[in-house]
Amino acid sequence: MTNGKSVANQGSLLVVDPDRQLLDALADYLRGLGHRIETADNCRDAISRMAEFPFQLVLSESNLPDQDGFYLLKWIRENAPETSVILTTEFGTIENAVEAIREGAFDYLTKPLIDEELRFAVERALGQQKIIEENKSLKAQLDQKYGLGSIIGQDYKMLKMFDLLESVADTRTTVLILGESGTGKTMTARAIHQLSSRADKPFVEVACGALPDSLLESELFGHKAGSFTGATQDKVGKFLQADGGTIFLDEIATASPSLQVKLLRVLQDREFEPVGGSETHKVDVRLVLATHANLEEMVTNGEFRQDLFYRINVITLTQPALRERMGDIPLLVDRFLQEFNEQTGKKVERFSEDALNVLQQYDWPGNVRELINVVERAVVLAKGTVVDVDDLPESVKQSTQLIGATPARISAANLKSALAAPEREIIIEALERNGWNRQNTAKMLGINRTTLYKKMKKYGIEFEKQMLST
Repeated sequence: MTNGKSVANQGSLLVVDPDRQLLDALADYLRGLGHRIETADNCRDAISRMAEFPFQLVLSESNLPDQDGFYLLKWIRENAPETSVILTTEFGTIENAVEAIREGAFDYLTKPLIDEELRFAVERALGQQKIIEENKSLKAQLDQKYGLGSIIGQDYKMLKMFDLLESVADTRTTVLILGESGTGKTMTARAIHQLSSRADKPFVEVACGALPDSLLESELFGHKAGSFTGATQDKVGKFLQADGGTIFLDEIATASPSLQVKLLRVLQDREFEPVGGSETHKVDVRLVLATHANLEEMVTNGEFRQDLFYRINVITLTQPALRERMGDIPLLVDRFLQEFNEQTGKKVERFSEDALNVLQQYDWPGNVRELINVVERAVVLAKGTVVDVDDLPESVKQSTQLIGATPARISAANLKSALAAPEREIIIEALERNGWNRQNTAKMLGINRTTLYKKMKKYGIEFEKQMLST
């Protein structure tokens, strides 16, 4: 064998062959191409080498003295599945080649090995390795952007949601996400998809409240040309686009009665007909739905089908409002600050403690979406590296007020007992706003931690008891 030109895609290879002379020649040739090469002359030594180092590619003879190459191939598939395998043999047959590929070999070469054929096979195998690595990197980025890594929270309500989300993500079960507008229901739906085995299939989102009934049905199920005015050609609906993946229907409470009937059928039978068409389409989709409306109340009032409600209310995730997890605000601010610094090229380092205190006292009617806007505005307008209270919107500054309560009217009760009930409520509210972090709660209330402990003991305030009462 003679050395060929060096390939750009260099890798780590283990060459296995009982013929020592050929083994040395193969090793020299492949080293000349720029690869890192180790050798073994039997299956046992090959497995021993692989246990010590993660080779990208194994080039192995099929007939080894202790085991055959197919045994080594099977071991690699089970113990080092990311390693590619090329088998070589002096007695190649089409049947053996087919079996090798079926068992997971990247290629099957017949001896005598031709330099260019070997070089090309190695180059292709390493190229596939590069694609696998790029796909892993891309998946990691998607997991960070759309997986659980994208949803921030240490509040106990968020942690409960995370546990349930991870439990149901990799199932086919329909999930209903409840929560106010702006709490991040779409992000949670994407995380469910990204954590499932459908992650490499389509994620299709439909904002049901953004379209009139006449167009929404066509948007979801498609239509045939001529089925209504303006339908000049056939249209593929969102359900077909999501086949194999996940479809997310946001604000499902706005669906009309006729659309609810079609949705019920899709959930039950996984089939539908396009608007104006008779052809039945079967789909494999996982449904995730969301709403800020009270569906149970709508069922009672006859505004939402009871049978559809039972179908979609299998697993319910409740997305807490931002005012219910005030302790997460510093975490959220840090994340959004980093993102907007990258987008704008600014170098804002942090929000001041006073600014964070104001943010934690604001009621956040627009929830996380509103907080994102506030952070973006602060970064864009910031003149220094620290965002202070003066850099916050007037609406936030003016609406904030210290936690307080108006004492109940005092009659025969003495002052001490009359003040006890509101004080207990104030402490519980502050604890919940800070995710039951006692140090942060004491700071918000302007008392030391020891005093807070004493008052919690006095009023019988415990996290477990409070959870049971809610």
